[in-house]
Amino acid sequence: MKTIISSLLPALFAALLLATLQPIQAAGVTDTEIRIGNIMPYTGPLAAFASIGRAEAAYFDMINERGGINGRQIKFISRDDSSNPRTAVEHTSELVEQERVHLMFGSFGTPSNLATRAYLNERNIPQLFVASGDEEWAHPKRYPWTMGWQPTFHAEGRIYANYIQAAYPSRKIAVLWQNDQFGRDLFRGLQEGLGLTASMIVADIAIEADMSIDTQVEILKNSGAEVLVLNCTPPISARAIRRAAELGWHPQLLLVNAAASIANALRPAGLQNAVGVISTSFLKDASDTAWKEDPAIKEWLAFMDRYYPDGDKEDGNAIFGYAAAATLVQVLTQCGDDLSRENIMRQAASLRNYQSPIALPGIAINTGPADFHPIKQMRLVQFDGSSWQPIGDVIESAFAGAPNDN
Repeated sequence: MKTIISSLLPALFAALLLATLQPIQAAGVTDTEIRIGNIMPYTGPLAAFASIGRAEAAYFDMINERGGINGRQIKFISRDDSSNPRTAVEHTSELVEQERVHLMFGSFGTPSNLATRAYLNERNIPQLFVASGDEEWAHPKRYPWTMGWQPTFHAEGRIYANYIQAAYPSRKIAVLWQNDQFGRDLFRGLQEGLGLTASMIVADIAIEADMSIDTQVEILKNSGAEVLVLNCTPPISARAIRRAAELGWHPQLLLVNAAASIANALRPAGLQNAVGVISTSFLKDASDTAWKEDPAIKEWLAFMDRYYPDGDKEDGNAIFGYAAAATLVQVLTQCGDDLSRENIMRQAASLRNYQSPIALPGIAINTGPADFHPIKQMRLVQFDGSSWQPIGDVIESAFAGAPNDN
């Protein structure tokens, strides 16, 4: 018996050593599957953004059909929080503790992600590519498991300020802004960018995401403003554009990127009422004739036909979800067979000039251990009645000096 045991010891030791050298996998990863969680407002006042989650689910369906990531299928589990942070906390806990997801990806909205950030970081669970432009997703020391994706609202506000100073230096400005973190961040960037000329803001009104805004638009019109910044959701932006036209008020309209959707804002507002609207962009627009022959747009259209046939091909939110999902796939592919949560965050913080085919030319994703701001470039665009046309070059200066706690 001693002889048998002694002869087995080398093999047992080798097996134990091999096991310790293998990447440690959590319950959300097997040899055949990667489980990914997501929170999205499929109902409620921000349901216009639900197509982000639907496009992400469709993108992962496409990846799975093509063999998955290094042989593993993606199990994407998305829950509806109706933009309620308390519901987001409940669903996130269920996804982690019951569904055993390996990471959270692309969850929508500032309040819901703030509500779940501490829980996920305490458990060392990646909260990757948050669908919000808040600056809170770039604190790699305090919250090393949380990373944003899109350009920040604050920097976007500075871009509009710079444009107003250059194109309308003496015009009075009115702002309709959403009374939440998103609205406050962008409005703060606008004010800071205007600097001493912020006194040209003659009226601003804070609104809730589900309120009627007819009276508010009349008040802004009566302020004498010649520039109107719409810093709110697609449905409210659509009503504001339409109401301004009904009142015979035709200020220069600036529309935030989050609402710059032909499908969800401009078409409901009446395309004729939206001609001349200025916004920002960092992704290609499938409705723009300039991209008619673009291979990435052709691939997008084919993707929509096959994997998301009920979706609107001109919905900027769907394109957003498609591009964000592609970025996650890039990160997971870089991980190889080491899909430990630590390596996932390491690879997310090691993106070097990654260019999504659906991103505008010149816009690349770069991250680092001290840089959790993946996209730091945008372009100004103007709506011509059918598509968005670029204005000038890619803008990077507004993102300079983005705060990090490093």
